[in-house]
Amino acid sequence: MKASLKNVLNNVCRIAAGLVSLVTIVSCDLLESSPYDAQVTGETDINARHVARIEQVLAGKTSFKFAFISDTQRWYDETEAFVRHLNGRDDIDFVLHGGDVSDFGVTEEFLWQRDILGGLRVPYVVLLGNHDVLGNGIHVYRRVFGRENFSFLAGDVKFICLNTNALEFDYSDPIPDFNFMKSQLQDENPAYRRTIYAMHVAPGGEQFNNNVAELFHYYVSSSRGILCGLYGHGHTFVAEDKFGDGIFYYETPCIAKRTYLIFTVDEDGYTYEKACF
Repeated sequence: MKASLKNVLNNVCRIAAGLVSLVTIVSCDLLESSPYDAQVTGETDINARHVARIEQVLAGKTSFKFAFISDTQRWYDETEAFVRHLNGRDDIDFVLHGGDVSDFGVTEEFLWQRDILGGLRVPYVVLLGNHDVLGNGIHVYRRVFGRENFSFLAGDVKFICLNTNALEFDYSDPIPDFNFMKSQLQDENPAYRRTIYAMHVAPGGEQFNNNVAELFHYYVSSSRGILCGLYGHGHTFVAEDKFGDGIFYYETPCIAKRTYLIFTVDEDGYTYEKACF
């Protein structure tokens, strides 16, 4: 009797162990990793490779045209429509994205937007937005697009692209990075004659560290042949001389407005226009 009971218990234990193993195997196939795990598949380091294309194509030129968009985040259909629209033009040299490709810093958001923007026929570069910092978003951004402070030459114009999302970093990091800005001003490349600044949040914004706004303005106004500043974040169009010295900052609408800005740079300076799709 005791032996029979022992055999029954052993069989039950074996069956239970088998069921646990089966559930574990099936679960491994069904469960997905966390959306914040920063595990990136597919194309990476996009900005560096696209910057190389821009610099090669526009080397030695004093005139070019670029599109400025921002805040595509959750508007995938509109972003796809923009890509189709821009691919129908033949006068744009590159696209500058002002940041916020994600809404919650979720890995898949970055990858979806990357794959949509990857359909552009011209190179594009993406700045860091405040939503892109949420969760593990900063790590995903760095993996997919690259460093949050970078610069590149388009013809004789240096685009200085900055992380200005101070609030998302709890003011624990020096944002804007004035060491980076200083290093850009010290660039002795003779091809660099003029400057455009690009950022997600402009001075005066709630994300910007406005305690250092005047110092920021000093660096901007000291830049070689400063043309203008570009930013997103506010989801609408703004053209404003923020410091009253003739340097205008332009905010481009979010992609949901189906509107973006086109800048034409030539030897005399620049002009801009709104474009709809």
